[in-house]
Amino acid sequence: MSWFEALILGIVQGLTEFLPVSSSGHILIAEDIMGIQMQEPLAMTVLLHMATALATVVVLWREVAQLFKGTFTTLQWNAEKDYVAKILVGTIPVFIVGMFFQDEVEAVFGEGLLLVGVCLLVTALLLGLSEWLQKRRQGTGHDIRYIDAVLIGLAQACAVLPGLSRSGSTIATGLLCGVKKERVAQYSFLMVLIPILGKALLDGKDLLFRPETVPMAGNPSIGVVPGIVGFVSAFVVGGLACRFMLEIVRRQRLFWFAIYCAIVGASVVACELIEMAG
Repeated sequence: MSWFEALILGIVQGLTEFLPVSSSGHILIAEDIMGIQMQEPLAMTVLLHMATALATVVVLWREVAQLFKGTFTTLQWNAEKDYVAKILVGTIPVFIVGMFFQDEVEAVFGEGLLLVGVCLLVTALLLGLSEWLQKRRQGTGHDIRYIDAVLIGLAQACAVLPGLSRSGSTIATGLLCGVKKERVAQYSFLMVLIPILGKALLDGKDLLFRPETVPMAGNPSIGVVPGIVGFVSAFVVGGLACRFMLEIVRRQRLFWFAIYCAIVGASVVACELIEMAG
């Protein structure tokens, strides 16, 4: 992999991890367009996800610091402990999928781009429906409840499918549940920290015990310079996208992302069907 390819993948990951357009789907599309065939994509996956996780912490550092302080500096049950508990509840479904259905999920990623296109169309439907319903409610809503955390967590678990946006699915589900728009995006971004870091640790363990896949071990999959370029670009772009998305949700402008996902999804489906017919 060249540094330029790593730069493009980092930018794509940084943008699409937070924008409701599916990072996994766009990464697969970008790899297909550029013809990238990594011998072992695991190292790049770890780097890009760690970069976007770090970007989340930097953008929401005040909220993270407050949650950390309220959770660990007192034994009394408080709002911070309650919020963290809801985050943990929301991560249970994706934890179950990751622990017991990892092979099935990895197999899905090898099914081609047709599934990506279909899932992008589903993302478009979710985004459009959630914005329409939110406008009908005229901005009213409630704070996140435990039942909302469960439903948002289920949406996050379903979003392991390539093309089904994690941020789009979780934010749309929160809005459909009636959660205040200024609360749902922040919760969505914070709840993904645990599965991202957990997945990165598991993947890092695989790299550690399979040294032949590490770039410096003689069988490079990405290389040192492309790895650095990919990490930095995903971190910088991800931080900007995170801030942008928080504002977008607050202003109720998900409709444009629904249109984008519908266009890209329909284009991918059409191209795949034409290729299959030919």
